[in-house]
Amino acid sequence: MTTPEAAEGTPQARALADMTILDLTQVMAGPYCTMVLADLGANVVKVENPDTGDQTRQSWGRPEAGRDSRGFMALNRNKRSVTVDLKSPEGLARLHRLVREADVVVENFRPGVTARLGVDYPTLSALNPQLIYASISGFGQDGPYSTRPGYDLIAQAMGGVMSITGEPDGRPVKCGLPLGDLGAGLFTAIGILSAWNWRRRTGEGQYLETSLFESVLALSVWESVEYWSTGKVPGPLGSAHRMSAPYQALATRDGHITVGANNDRLWRRMCSALDLEALADDPRFASNMDRLDNIPELVAVLEERLADADTDTWVETLLDAGVPAGPIQDYRQILDDDPHVRARGMVTSFEHPLDGTVPVVASPIRLTATPAAVYRHPPMLGEHSEEVFGA
Repeated sequence: MTTPEAAEGTPQARALADMTILDLTQVMAGPYCTMVLADLGANVVKVENPDTGDQTRQSWGRPEAGRDSRGFMALNRNKRSVTVDLKSPEGLARLHRLVREADVVVENFRPGVTARLGVDYPTLSALNPQLIYASISGFGQDGPYSTRPGYDLIAQAMGGVMSITGEPDGRPVKCGLPLGDLGAGLFTAIGILSAWNWRRRTGEGQYLETSLFESVLALSVWESVEYWSTGKVPGPLGSAHRMSAPYQALATRDGHITVGANNDRLWRRMCSALDLEALADDPRFASNMDRLDNIPELVAVLEERLADADTDTWVETLLDAGVPAGPIQDYRQILDDDPHVRARGMVTSFEHPLDGTVPVVASPIRLTATPAAVYRHPPMLGEHSEEVFGA
């Protein structure tokens, strides 16, 4: 397999520059996983069907002919694309050729499909015993739900997220971010790095898998604790916290503020900053448990005071008093105006052959010697077939 260094010259130091990944995934969970690793320097070769490629190339309304959607671009930077028809003997042979030189294969087919295609772990590990093979699915490779379609919405519903999201007595609401997809992608990346470390120590490859369903369940830390500790089934709390109060969004004169007065010391500081000193000794709010038991009354009293000034004034007042606080921002404010986002370099861009300069959210992983970076535009379909196969 021709390496990107041969085509582009020696790159700057990258933590995973010696890892080659064959990415057989599409849509979100798998592509997000491999993009995280590609940002850290892994040589990711995206293997796509020659007709349409990754489904997200045409998502969010069909783009112009030959152009990929911004959704695809947001998940596939730093990768190279080859087209392979896995249903043909010639295509399968080409993939097997790549597998012999790869370190990692990542796939997110429905369980059973890889075996039918001849790209399952037993088949590919026979070609390359040191291979690390990662599978992402909706519900896992076995169990009574394993053959069900894997969608983030369904995982959030069946994994409990929708039962605890939204306002009390409201309709079930999904989390605004696709927790199942992104969580599964991140857990898989951690699994790959763990298997990579094991292989360096022992020379052994291995199989790993996770699912959207299990990922959202694994993230349900406070909810599982509440149920096992109290026997009470957790429900939606709006923006409030299960273990601390006040720790939520509160209305101000012109919007909302978030506060994190999650212990008695901060609670008393907050009361002082709001000129509500008497509230600190109110028996309804004297301890954290008291405040949790009386959240509606607590919110009413606090919001009556917060209505006297705007959000920015209260944020400054509370921060000056040492109370964690912040405004609720929309994505225009964050991506266009936030000075901290700019200072931290969390918005970057790449140059695309057809679309010019395209902005993207940068990697949050900060390594001093081997920094994550955006160094290659998301590939056009099959852009690197000749380069990778050497044909």
